[in-house]
Amino acid sequence: MMKKYLVTGGAGFIGTNFVKYILAAHGADAVVSVVDSLTYAGNIANLDAEIASGAVNFVKADIRDAEAMTEIMADAGPDYIVNFAAESHVDRSIDDPAIFVSTNVMGTQTLLEAFRRHIAGSRPGERRFLQVSTDEVYGALEKDRPEGMPLAVSDAVSSVVGARHDATAYGTGLFTETTPLSPRSPYSASKASADMLVRAYHETYGLPVLITRCSNNYGPYQFPEKLIPLIINNIIHGRPLPVYGDGTNVRDWLYVDDHAAAIDAVLRRGRVGEAYNIGGFNEHTNIEIVRTVIDIITRLVDTDSRYAGILKCPREAVGHKLIKFVTDRPGHDMRYAINPEKIATELGWLPLTPFSEGIEKTVRWYLDNLAWVDSVTSGEYRDYYNRMYGSR
Repeated sequence: MMKKYLVTGGAGFIGTNFVKYILAAHGADAVVSVVDSLTYAGNIANLDAEIASGAVNFVKADIRDAEAMTEIMADAGPDYIVNFAAESHVDRSIDDPAIFVSTNVMGTQTLLEAFRRHIAGSRPGERRFLQVSTDEVYGALEKDRPEGMPLAVSDAVSSVVGARHDATAYGTGLFTETTPLSPRSPYSASKASADMLVRAYHETYGLPVLITRCSNNYGPYQFPEKLIPLIINNIIHGRPLPVYGDGTNVRDWLYVDDHAAAIDAVLRRGRVGEAYNIGGFNEHTNIEIVRTVIDIITRLVDTDSRYAGILKCPREAVGHKLIKFVTDRPGHDMRYAINPEKIATELGWLPLTPFSEGIEKTVRWYLDNLAWVDSVTSGEYRDYYNRMYGSR
C-alpha cells in the first residue's frame, strides 16, 4: 500500500540514510517529501540522485516556520511524519544552548501544531508522527566492567538476536523505555523536552505519535564533527586525533541502516503513544573506536591498491602516535547502553550489523568519497574545529 512520508531534517546524516532506505525497501509504494533548512550539517547533494529522478520532493524550510510547515503538510498530505530535524551535537550545545532550545523544542512544537491542524476534523487513520530522539535523554550509566563482556539479555531477546554472538557490554545497567529522563547537557535536555511535548500532544489532543530513542549512529554521510568521520578525516591529513579525557567513555554503536529499518518498523507496526529504544548491541570505548579506525585505514593503505595513494600526508606519519588526549568535555557522560527488548519482541527488529562489519563499511565509504568529505569540511567547519580543539 502506498505511503506518503514527510521527512524533516532529511538532508542530514540519519535523515539521508533513512530516505535512501525507504526508497530501496518500498520503491514505488513510498512517496517521499524532504524538508531541511540546510544548516551546516544538512547537504542537499546527499539526495541529488533521488531528487533528480523525482523519487524525492525537496523543500528548503525551517521547522520553526509555522506558516511553511502548514503549507508543506497540506501539499505533501503525509501518512507518516518523521522528525529528524534537530541541532544534535553536545559540544555545540555547550557552546550555544539557545539554538538547541529554539530548534529542538520550539521547532518540534511548531511541527506538532501543523500536524494537529492537518488532521483536524478527520480520522487519523494510519497517519503517524514519529519523533526521533536519543538515548542521551536518560542520563548516564555506570561503567562497572573494565573490559567489554558478553551482553546478557533475556530469553525473549535472545530468541530474536540469537544470530549475533558479538554483543558486548561494559556494565550491567541498560536504559529501558521506563528509565526516568535525566538529561545532563543542553542538547539532551532539549531532546527530552521535545519528547515530553510529543507525549503531551498525544495525551492532550490524541495525536497518533511515536518516539524512538537510539544509541550512537555511524555510517555514510555523517558530518565530521562526530567522532568516527572526524577521526577518518584527520588520519587522511596526518592531523592529531583528539580524544576526550582518557578515552574510556563508552557508547553503544548502531549502524545507520539498522536504525533506518527500526524506524520503518516502528512507523508501520509500533503501538501509537509508545516509545521504543533502538540499540546496536555494540558497546565500545572511544579509544577503542579511534584505534580501530587507525588500524583499518593503515591496513587498507598498505594492502589494497585502491587506497595506496589516499593519504594526504606521508605514510610514516599515520599510526596510533596521532592520538592526542585532550581536556574532557564538561559533564561528559561515562556510559550509554540500550536494552532493545521491547522493539525486538514486539516488532521483531534486531541490529543486523556487527560493529566489525559496520566500521569496515563506514571507513571504506569515506575513503571512497573523499570529494564529499572535502566539500563539507570547509569554511564554517574549520572555524568550529579550531574553536573546539585548537586550544585543548
